[in-house]
Amino acid sequence: MTFDQMLESVRYEGAYPTRERAEEAVHHVLGALGRRLTGAERTDLARCLPVEAALTLTAQIPDARPLTGWGFVKDLADRTGATPATTRWDTGAVLAVVTRLAGPDLITRILSRLPDGYALLFGQAELRPHQPAA
Repeated sequence: MTFDQMLESVRYEGAYPTRERAEEAVHHVLGALGRRLTGAERTDLARCLPVEAALTLTAQIPDARPLTGWGFVKDLADRTGATPATTRWDTGAVLAVVTRLAGPDLITRILSRLPDGYALLFGQAELRPHQPAA
């Protein structure tokens, strides 16, 4: 997939009125994800993305501070000045396309490295082990 095709896919997913708005969402969300991912998952994801998107992801220095999925959305909203609702929408639109590009095995590996709450951002069910009542 080319970067232009990726932007059109994100534009469709997010129902954005312009390509520029989709591109803005891609750069914000992938930059934020680049601050969360490290190691082989980061490298493997970059390989699945168009070059422009991979550069956005890998240009960020990973932040050791763990954030839940909701913390990720709130942090990105604070950085961009957008509302949490808009940021959640943007995140879902971009990560839906990223999920298709990366494939289920890599997404499973990525989610296993991230704190709770990211699965929903990637359009996946957040399954937790059954814990018996006390």
